[in-house]
Amino acid sequence: MSAFAEDTPADAPAPEAERRLLFPDGPAVDPAGSHHERRIRSFRPRRGRVTSGQGEALRRLWPTWGLDIDGRSRLDLDALFDGLPVVLEIGFGMGEATAAMAAADPGTGILAADVHTPGQGNLLGLAERNGLSNVRVANGDAIILLREMIEPGVLAGLRVYFPDPWPKKRHQKRRLIQPEFVELAASRLRSGAPVHCATDWEPYAEQMLDVLSADPELENTRPDGGFAPRPSFRPLTKFENAGLGKGHVVHDLLFVRR
Repeated sequence: MSAFAEDTPADAPAPEAERRLLFPDGPAVDPAGSHHERRIRSFRPRRGRVTSGQGEALRRLWPTWGLDIDGRSRLDLDALFDGLPVVLEIGFGMGEATAAMAAADPGTGILAADVHTPGQGNLLGLAERNGLSNVRVANGDAIILLREMIEPGVLAGLRVYFPDPWPKKRHQKRRLIQPEFVELAASRLRSGAPVHCATDWEPYAEQMLDVLSADPELENTRPDGGFAPRPSFRPLTKFENAGLGKGHVVHDLLFVRR
């Protein structure tokens, strides 16, 4: 969750305290702090230079459109999104696909959670430039967000696109899509809400299919119980196009809450 100062070489991360000085009213360095348990995380800090435009968006827009996942209170999603149904997207990268989906469906709110500071600033900038009032950016651990800050049965959908596959066997316990996570996420969905995952890492796709299929609260939308074709509402991302260029096969999984 580190960023870089504008005059810092791109390969050298700025200290966390310096990031706090850069964005005093922006995303917190460790929003949940020490008041939540230590456990294996499914994400890792991603270093990257914050451009001047991203930094300006963080400074100006975070107080209005951003929130820290501190785990200290329940979110009022109706107030946050003016009564719109809300889909949670976990891990949005630089936010281009999120902004495109928000523009295509202005009647749905998107609560977009990530820990990547440049991506947070980029999505905020995209939302402002495109007049997207249906996007909010959440900073921190999505599990704490789901468990501590979102009421049961309120989300209109869940999207997890291209999460870290943690390909090494010793790291696979870090993968986000695990039975405990899926059980928690399903409890926060309203009946009929879709769960949409996508990955270009085939072993992870098989694990996703097994885990989602095993949850009694979820039902595969595919009659054959397999993978789904890419829905038209999910845009192709730069990351996905790069993977396709390398011969990767992208798998979509589309389930609904019973």
